[in-house]
Amino acid sequence: MKVLLTGAGGNVGFSTLKALTKKEYFIRIFDIKNKRNKKLFSRYKNKVEILYGDIRNIKDVQKAVEDIDVVIHVAAIIPPLADKNVPLSHAVNVEGSRNLVKAMESSQKNPGLIYTSSIAVYGDRRENPLIKPTDALNPNDDDEYAKQKIKAEKIIMASKLKWAIFRLTFIVSDKLKMDPIMFYMPLDTPIEPCHTEDVGIALANAVENEEIWGKTMHIAGGKRFRLTYKEFLSKMMEIFGLGKDFLPKEAFSKNNFHCGFMTTEDSESLLHYQRHSKEDYFNEIKQKIGIKKYVMRIFRPFIRHYMLKRSPFYNK
Repeated sequence: MKVLLTGAGGNVGFSTLKALTKKEYFIRIFDIKNKRNKKLFSRYKNKVEILYGDIRNIKDVQKAVEDIDVVIHVAAIIPPLADKNVPLSHAVNVEGSRNLVKAMESSQKNPGLIYTSSIAVYGDRRENPLIKPTDALNPNDDDEYAKQKIKAEKIIMASKLKWAIFRLTFIVSDKLKMDPIMFYMPLDTPIEPCHTEDVGIALANAVENEEIWGKTMHIAGGKRFRLTYKEFLSKMMEIFGLGKDFLPKEAFSKNNFHCGFMTTEDSESLLHYQRHSKEDYFNEIKQKIGIKKYVMRIFRPFIRHYMLKRSPFYNK
């Protein structure tokens, strides 16, 4: 089995790469050449074929899909950059996906395409938080990323390929960074995160599963990972040593984001990936933070000031 993984340098992409290398596949990874990716992929140079290129370049894509059986398409420009630089994100997320479909349709091997879409395609679901794959797609008006994901889905569904679309929830990992986008989610939003390692397992397990083709499914953490965004943030701030009421509610948006609880019975029964619960994740972060929380506690007022300056809602 020969597998192509696009976007292997991203969070989900790298988790998928790690899961794939535990299987007996020929693996080719395709991503932009830069210092970060070269360093990241160096530990796998004897296990995979590394092909650098640009998904916006059809010739690069044709070379990438050559002699491949299954493509896992993770490469994307994600928020906040996706919404800040719409021409770039459209070129990668929509036209790049179109290039991939065209190249695959021209292949004599008739490869299958596994595509990672997003929960963002459903828009704000606070009033009706349980999301099924058959629910109407209703992206928020200002969510360019969600609209691009929908366009890419339609291109794939209209193709001659055998395909599977996995709509991913809010993905968490131990690589922590603070971005102003955190303030755009209302505190009462129901969320069902999924650990990045579990997503990687799901995508790797999908490669040889014939039952996935032609289906649209959800990838999320399961009922053990359900909570509200307020509960999630409070627990994280507590772990950091900053206190569960560290950030005021005025710092957060009141509407127009996405997330919710996702039905995952089908995907879990086929892919067996839900290994982490929210307690597992919080314990992982506790171990990572360690004694740093005592240092952060000392600088609590300065950290709070810095974070609130980055909230567009608090400053108003």
